[in-house]
Amino acid sequence: MTDRLIILGATGDLNARYLLPALAALRAAGHLADRFELTCADRQDWTGEEFRRWASAQLDQHAPTEPGEIRKAIADSARYRQADATDAADIASLVAGDGPVAVYLALPPAIFPGTVAALDSANLPPGSRIVLEKPFGEDLDSAVELNRLLTGVVPEQAVFRVDHFLAMTTVQNVLGSRLANRVLEPIWNSAHISEVEIVWDETLALEGRAGYYDGVGALKDMVQNHLLQVLCLVAMEPPLSLGERDLRDRKIDVLRSVRPLTDDDVVHRTRRARYLAGRVGERDVPAYAEEDGVDPRRRTETFAEVELELESWRWSGTTFRLRSGKALGHDRKEVAVRFRPVPHLPFGFNEEATPNVLRFGLEPESMTLALTGIGAGAHDLTPLTLAAQPPPPELPAYGRLLLDVLHGNAALSIRGDEAEEAWRVLAPVMSAWSRDLVPLAEYPAGSDGPASVGGS
Repeated sequence: MTDRLIILGATGDLNARYLLPALAALRAAGHLADRFELTCADRQDWTGEEFRRWASAQLDQHAPTEPGEIRKAIADSARYRQADATDAADIASLVAGDGPVAVYLALPPAIFPGTVAALDSANLPPGSRIVLEKPFGEDLDSAVELNRLLTGVVPEQAVFRVDHFLAMTTVQNVLGSRLANRVLEPIWNSAHISEVEIVWDETLALEGRAGYYDGVGALKDMVQNHLLQVLCLVAMEPPLSLGERDLRDRKIDVLRSVRPLTDDDVVHRTRRARYLAGRVGERDVPAYAEEDGVDPRRRTETFAEVELELESWRWSGTTFRLRSGKALGHDRKEVAVRFRPVPHLPFGFNEEATPNVLRFGLEPESMTLALTGIGAGAHDLTPLTLAAQPPPPELPAYGRLLLDVLHGNAALSIRGDEAEEAWRVLAPVMSAWSRDLVPLAEYPAGSDGPASVGGS
């Protein structure tokens, strides 16, 4: 286990909201040794005491359920260093010491290449690991180049391209439910499933993230990584094991099976939009183009939807719809597996049977199965719902990911070829959208999203 963690970009939102709370959860669960060293670095000209006060305030806000002494221990143990993540001398000073180190790039993706180049010059100790947040590159070419740089510094097995969706309990339940239950796996195919929706609709608007989001948009921020990863777990063939090689081989098989989209497909199978001013719940939300830090000329989308088909024996004929939107009227974060109707109902029933839907709620975590049963009358059909609540996880998603990083378990990390294949899947969409083949629609904040589908 690696006992040294360096977080670059340590005064940012990622560290405040997720990494520091994850470390507190790891410490509370007894996963961090007494010798564990946490070094936090950023360009801010702060003293160590100033950073620790900031870290303490962030832990109080974002990890309120962890014991006070645990939060204090994490804040007090953090060492702060002012450093430029792209400066080789600064990086060399940070990584110097005994034993391997895990370096977490909690940084804007645009400076990943410069930071990796600095790490290359820093002579990382043997056994060190590099951790990156999505998106991995900005397109296929930049992803290929970033992978080339990374594997010139450490072996591929030591590169952790993390996606916290893969560590969410219900995302893991998608795989467990279908592979560990005799009742599901025999019908987990296109003969029985007509459509799979993977949705991350949120009431949250931009919330001060223009510096990152306006250069990325919903397609790259959510669909290209998070939702495609969930698609892989839904559609993959059963792996021989849950080890990193078997699991990741089966995931990339799914991405390779996605039927390439033509321009005409993009027009009719995708849609994009951004929100106008409106009201979400009890708050007024300005139009996206008027948010602080947004450049309207970029025409960044806040809503993206893509329909995909898989060219495989198991899934030929099933539609996979991936969608994400901001500033919508309701949160809807789930995987919805829609089964085909029964082929025949005996004469005498008064209603049609409603097709079954299996839903995996991602946030909050839940699982429901919509069935049809007998109603008040002997021949009346009525909808029935079976609901289950997964047990609470021992660790939050980022806690699970950090633990895997420290132990060197890359099963939930995204392999280099997988990251490239995900860009290949959406390259036709990015190209067609850049040429305005699909118009940028608009929807009021607080609504259900854009009304029109694709270019129709």
